[in-house]
Amino acid sequence: MNIFDEEKIDCHNHVFDPARFPYRADTAYRPSMQEIGTAAQFARVMDACGVQHALLVGPTSGYRTDNRCMLDAIAQHGDRFRGIAVVDHDVSRQALQEMKAAGVVGVAFNPAMEGVEAMKHAEPLFGMLADLDMFAQIQVTGDQLVALEPLIARTATRLLIDHCGRPEPAAGINQPGFQSLLCLADTDRTVVKISGLQKFSQLDYPYEDAQFFARQLLRTFGPDRCVWGSDWPFLRSPVRMDYAPLLTLLQRLIPDADARRRVLWTTPRSLFGFQPDL
Repeated sequence: MNIFDEEKIDCHNHVFDPARFPYRADTAYRPSMQEIGTAAQFARVMDACGVQHALLVGPTSGYRTDNRCMLDAIAQHGDRFRGIAVVDHDVSRQALQEMKAAGVVGVAFNPAMEGVEAMKHAEPLFGMLADLDMFAQIQVTGDQLVALEPLIARTATRLLIDHCGRPEPAAGINQPGFQSLLCLADTDRTVVKISGLQKFSQLDYPYEDAQFFARQLLRTFGPDRCVWGSDWPFLRSPVRMDYAPLLTLLQRLIPDADARRRVLWTTPRSLFGFQPDL
């Protein structure tokens, strides 16, 4: 079956609607022009590519802890969307419970952009997420995950690792950060996003050097603990990005139809609570 005809859930993407939800005044980066992507625009892309559901990720750019745009998208589109919020570390349990009731399944942490020091006081928040059965979504780069090992070991939070852990392709499979990620397969509470190859590849599409790491993660974690994401609308991309080639790349990475269905549909539907029908 062609991948465009298969049921799919996109587990990493963002929505930006500054006309209705203005950016925070203190944001470090303000998406503009072709980077702006409203929920309605994204829904049209999904329809064209046969994507039934999406996990919206609150962006550090533009909104950071202002989750209104994402929450509005979830509210307007019903079961089509779930969300990952961005919050301050001192967020209240009640606020997390209210977001969970509104369709939020986890909280994003971004050491890749903010540095590992930004995680220094995250342990109480990790504890609340564990109590509420919500995910801690973490985006790291290089060897940053090594510094987070003590926090991960002390907590029982379910983990969602962005963009294959963003390893350094030239450093090979034995680089400490990637080895740390592979070891998390033993915890049975870690899920990896097979996404963002363009963020750490040193080559043009189809990112052959990054494919090596994606394939290793698929082998180690298996299709029941891997999901796929597009990273639409491709913020800060130095070259043209389009949705459809990323899907054909995934078909190349996972040629087995059963394994691909688990990564694209069965696994994320179960993890994030999507219903089988829209």
